[in-house]
Amino acid sequence: MAITKSAKKAIRQSETRRVQNLSYKNNIKKLVKEARALVLAKKNDEAKKVLPAIYAALDKAAKVGVIKKNNADRRKSRLTKFIEKKV
Repeated sequence: MAITKSAKKAIRQSETRRVQNLSYKNNIKKLVKEARALVLAKKNDEAKKVLPAIYAALDKAAKVGVIKKNNADRRKSRLTKFIEKKV
């Protein structure tokens, strides 16, 4: 257990950041899962309508440092390619 005041504060900060980071990641996972399900159900038009929300979530996560920028770009590219290929 932390003893110093600064160590206790660091624990509080890391817990707050962990919760915030998880919310970003869970939002991305939820949206990607939804888009993939729509594509597999042959509803590509609806999947294309979800893309802007996914792009926004990935860009925001990259901006705040939850994921790297290239990671976000790669995910966007692969998902777009997946949706276009299934048309």
